[in-house]
Amino acid sequence: MDSAERDQRFDRATELFDGLNARDVRVVALTWVDNSGITRTKSVPLRRLAHAAAHGVGASPVFDVFLFDDWIIQGRFAGGPVGDLRLHPDLDRLTVLAGQPGWAWAPADRYFQSGVPYPMDQRLQARKAVQNLEARGLTAQAGFEIEWCVGKSDTDDYVPATSGSAYGHARQVELSDYCVDILTALDQQDVEVLQFHPEYAAGQFEVSTAPEDPVAAADTAVLVKETIRAITMRHGMRPSFSPKVVNGGVGNGGHLHFSIWRDGTNLYRDFHDEAKQFTAGVLSHIRALCAIGCPSLASYLRLVPHTWSAPFVAWGEENRETALRLIQDNLEIKCFDLTANPYLVVAGVIAAGLDGIATQAALPEGLNVDPALLDDVQRLPTSLREAVEEFEKDAVLTEAFGKELAGTIADVRRGEMERYKEASPQGIANVTRWRH
Repeated sequence: MDSAERDQRFDRATELFDGLNARDVRVVALTWVDNSGITRTKSVPLRRLAHAAAHGVGASPVFDVFLFDDWIIQGRFAGGPVGDLRLHPDLDRLTVLAGQPGWAWAPADRYFQSGVPYPMDQRLQARKAVQNLEARGLTAQAGFEIEWCVGKSDTDDYVPATSGSAYGHARQVELSDYCVDILTALDQQDVEVLQFHPEYAAGQFEVSTAPEDPVAAADTAVLVKETIRAITMRHGMRPSFSPKVVNGGVGNGGHLHFSIWRDGTNLYRDFHDEAKQFTAGVLSHIRALCAIGCPSLASYLRLVPHTWSAPFVAWGEENRETALRLIQDNLEIKCFDLTANPYLVVAGVIAAGLDGIATQAALPEGLNVDPALLDDVQRLPTSLREAVEEFEKDAVLTEAFGKELAGTIADVRRGEMERYKEASPQGIANVTRWRH
């Protein structure tokens, strides 16, 4: 980032000031998502936005080794008190927050003080992956499904805030104003919602957003989660995005929908050969991708058969128990959850899919039955340890992320395993319930 770009960012933020001020914005939250999937932030008064856009806001690189519970480990490539980075807001995504009056939000990219991009920044990693797609003449569209459970706020246990049936309209009737407020806030923030409905678990809801550029889709996932959090708390309740709110119950997923395009044509619409190769690439790396998309101890309480969590290394047309579900226009990656960093998720999927195209990988036959009924279908990793081991030996993914970022991701996962090595499954559910 040279002086000319800094001046351009300063001028752009200055131009935005009057409009934001007229909408009563007083503070702008600059967010990034760490390797444990937690959205971290530094905020600036509106009058400091132009300075932040040009020169950034200081943030220690130690956040790369934060665990989900704020415990800090010493990694091989990050950790300790030395060093400083700069958060630069993406002004193209600056959004006035409907659920937090007086606030606006912008996702931030992390740079060194010199203006050089920070190689372990997850959002920049996603942007690089999109550029790798474009280098092959491809573009992509992506969107996340966000699932959450609504609990009462006067306890750390999970007590559903509604008694309505799974998928039942009664649940929406009980929390009618709440549901409307969420959808209204998302609309005011220019988030296009495809559908909204009660889900299977007690007190659970789901919102699906429209497809967009993969980096934008990851931004939207962050914005939707934090909007839901704000609206839920304003209604006197608590949201949980954890993959296992109560051990033994159905958990929250964070499914990714993904399609690749060439010359304006969706290659998944007719399942073009390149789409098949892309799918084969994702499938061949899916066990390693679990360290990215299913990155917590709680993830493996969710990934069990007969719960529609898709814990099998397989794909199928409209099959909800295979890790990859082929839909009419896109590929749904069903095994992922919302403890994941969405920028790492899209970057990892692109790297895996491009490997499939580069090697012209053959897609095995799809399954049209429940994989649990078959004896020869491989499971996804059944533990975080197994997922990390798969990730570390996957040369395609570790090379795509780079030695420092890949190593730090593994360090954070092992830090979580070590910290909670004595915890019971219910203990893990308890400690992760309200963190994401």
